Formats: sequence, C-alpha cells, structure tokens
Amino acid sequence: MFKRFTSICIAIALTQTAHAFDLGAMVNAGKDLTTAATLSDSDTKKLASEASVHYDKDNSVAPVSNPYAKRLAKLTRGMKTENGLKLNIKVYLVQDINAFAMADGTVRVFSGLMDKMTDDEVRYVIGHEIGHVSLGHSKKALQTAYVTSAARKAGGATGNGLVALTDSALGDLTEKLVHAQFSQSQESDADQFALKLMKANRYDPKAAVTALRKLESMYGNDKSMFSSHPAPGDRATDLEKQI
Repeated sequence: MFKRFTSICIAIALTQTAHAFDLGAMVNAGKDLTTAATLSDSDTKKLASEASVHYDKDNSVAPVSNPYAKRLAKLTRGMKTENGLKLNIKVYLVQDINAFAMADGTVRVFSGLMDKMTDDEVRYVIGHEIGHVSLGHSKKALQTAYVTSAARKAGGATGNGLVALTDSALGDLTEKLVHAQFSQSQESDADQFALKLMKANRYDPKAAVTALRKLESMYGNDKSMFSSHPAPGDRATDLEKQI
C-alpha cells in the first residue's frame, strides 16, 4: 500500500498512505502565508490536535481491552509527560511498520511495528518520536505543511492568525504531518534524545541498536534509497558507540 519514509524515528519504515479524509473546516481564516508560517505554540497544538482526532477516525484505534493496547500501556507506564506536555499514546491496528508523534503530544504506534519489536525496542521508537516533538522538529514540519496547504485557502480573514483550509487542503496537511520527513541532523538528534530517555528510565539502551538492525535486515542499508536520511545500519553503528 505504501513504501516511503515516515516520521518513524528510523526514517525508513515504509508506510501506508492512510485513508482519504472528508473533514470540515478546522481553523479560522488569517491574512496570508506569512502569518501561517509563524504559528504560535497554541496554534501548533490546535492544528495537531484536530489532525490527530480526524486521523484516529480513519484508522482502527485499539480499544483498551485489546492485547496490543494492554501491552503498549504497560511498556509506556513511565512515559506520561515530556517537558510538561501530556502524552496520548495509542495503537493503530494496522500492519504497517510505522509510528508517529504530533506537537500536541499524540503518539501512535502501529501494530505491525509492535509485532516486529520487543518492548524496549518499541520504547526506543516512541522515544525517538517524542524527541522530534520535544526538539521542535514536529512544529517546524507542521509550519511547512501548513504553509503549503494554506496556499489553497478558501475564504477571507478574521484576524485570528490561521488560514481557513478546504477539506482537501486539510487532508493534505494531515497526511504531511503523519508522514513528515526529517533531515539527517534532526533524525540524529532524535536518536540521541531517545537514547538519553532509555538510559534515564533504565530501559535497555541496546534496544535502540537492535531496533535499527531489525529494520536494516528488513529494508537494507542502501544510502541512495534514503537520500539525505542516514541509513538504519549507520545509525545503529553510531548509537552502538555510545552504549
């Protein structure tokens, strides 16, 4: 169904372009793209929250009684907040090997990834995704996606600093957030963040390496395939030196 980079920390998990959106207006209109490019933290969280709510509607979220949900709740027991941001971590019952986080604290892990990884390996992936949020990468990705979508705005200005989007533009925005691609330096920084989180919580830091090695075994370590993104094997080697 897919095969492309995703926000998953490894930047190599091939993910499905999830289902089509039919969304209503999400934000009030602002004046121009310059305004859209300078979203406040409040605006960013609002957009991320609306996007994640609608994305949940188009994917199968595991109920609390589901074995995947129970496992995730157990392994994330120590991951309730990050820098004051409340985390909302759930499982999508989708067999893609994927995970993502948004600026409002939304974290979604796909059941396909959980099938392939141990608890500590899943913790590493989640830690990396949280790293993108904590380090501001997710906000920058949202700004970029929002400006692109705002170019197709429909409506006037109300002065609230946000541009009203058509349903198609809003769907496009949400897809870009979920499938955000980060730079090599951002991926490396998020790796470092995840490793520190693993050590601070006394999780096995070697799981960061084994998670990347698993992805390398599934998808290879071809640098040309990943463009500016570091290949999983190279990232595993870098992390291994720090353990």
